[in-house]
Amino acid sequence: MSSKHVTNILSRLFGHFAAKPHPAWLQRLINRSYVRMMGLDMQEFSPPEHYASLQALFTRPLSRDRTFNRDDETVISPCDARITHSGTIAADTLFQIKGMRYSLEALLPQLGRDQLGHFEQGPYLNLYLSPKDYHRYHAPATLTIRRLVHIPGRLWPVNLPFLKKKPNLFIENERVVLECEDPLGRAWMLVFVGALNVGRMHFVHLSDFQSNLSSAQMSIFELDRVVKKGDLLGWFEMGSTILIITQPEAFEPAALAQEHVRYGEMIGSMRS
Repeated sequence: MSSKHVTNILSRLFGHFAAKPHPAWLQRLINRSYVRMMGLDMQEFSPPEHYASLQALFTRPLSRDRTFNRDDETVISPCDARITHSGTIAADTLFQIKGMRYSLEALLPQLGRDQLGHFEQGPYLNLYLSPKDYHRYHAPATLTIRRLVHIPGRLWPVNLPFLKKKPNLFIENERVVLECEDPLGRAWMLVFVGALNVGRMHFVHLSDFQSNLSSAQMSIFELDRVVKKGDLLGWFEMGSTILIITQPEAFEPAALAQEHVRYGEMIGSMRS
């Protein structure tokens, strides 16, 4: 799908504005206004005036890392987000929100039918990052990242009102898939969905990768990188969505639908 759609163009323009450092007095005003308007909690971060651009504020790191359970059985939230839906894959079907179904085959076009079959009856979680959330994402468990797959698309908003009215939102939008395995060789798919004003998605293990470009071709990058639970994977340049999809025998999610979770909090457990 071409990325010349108006949502992609608007996102690029917004990205250019957000990345540009303004005179110090104006940047302070922009940053403080954004913090106040969006209701950002800055207790774990540097003060708003510390950031040289709005983009730097969006992608702010924690001033100190959070503590979390590091045992092998616990799966943590990779980000600060609201769990908008969770469920079990049945007959190639998932839901972006209750009543709005879509196809796993369309979401992951790089996989063959045999590979897709491994996820039948497997669990999935949808995690929505709002513009006020911490925008960095981390490994939810110790995993080996086998491949990064970039699937071009549009950049529709992914907030709750749009999820309720726009069919096939996740399969129309640009996305990046990290194809992973856990230590027992079971498949995990971490799907990062682009959204309006998310001009870029960054991944620390492929630093020269760029999203929201003009190419309409799917790209696949071999990685084979081991990441430990809590390791930084990358960041969105504004709010978006992460999907966690696994084989049925890999992951037991907790009952957290519509709850807000924070990076490091337990969202389920590994199945043995």
